[in-house]
Amino acid sequence: MSEGVMTSAWTPRSAWAGFARAGRHGRPQGEPGVRLTLRDGVGLATVIAADGQEDALGRILADRFGWSLPGSGAATLVGERGLVWSAPGQWLAVAEARAGLQGLAEALRGVAAVTDQSDARAIVRVSGPRARGLLSKGVAVDLHPRAFAAGQAAVTSIAHIGAQIWQRDEAPTYDLAVARSFAGSFWSWLSHAAAEFGYEVDREAEH
Repeated sequence: MSEGVMTSAWTPRSAWAGFARAGRHGRPQGEPGVRLTLRDGVGLATVIAADGQEDALGRILADRFGWSLPGSGAATLVGERGLVWSAPGQWLAVAEARAGLQGLAEALRGVAAVTDQSDARAIVRVSGPRARGLLSKGVAVDLHPRAFAAGQAAVTSIAHIGAQIWQRDEAPTYDLAVARSFAGSFWSWLSHAAAEFGYEVDREAEH
């Protein structure tokens, strides 16, 4: 009797599957005012400092990963890797892929709790000349350049959906993270809000 090869019926599925379609949408005239990049495969983990260990945490992150621990309402990223402030004593570690966070939990043993969030969040990058105008329709923080600039972050709500947002550059370019279970509801708002500007949807190549 020959042994059969075991295969899994489970395959990875984008958080945006069934909601977002690649291509041009909304206002058809002229160049699109907004680009929405679906960021599948991003590595994410919450990092929560143990009592009295924040200084030790900062030293380990700097020595082992070259990361600076951001203060309240800030993000410190080099390329696609780094940390985004989430709450007092709590941060979101970000990398271009889950492998980029390999060894983080072990390195921080005893000084911080590390929990993988890679499959729990849906990430979209919002850019283009009308990106700020689009997000200002629903984000419950002031996105004017005098109030919110590159390197800043906030935990807020967008169309009554909890979200984390950080501004990557002055173009401006923003990354937004929502709970995966709310991806459909969030996309419904985002796509409708972007329609008047014309928007392009693309998918970032997984690393």
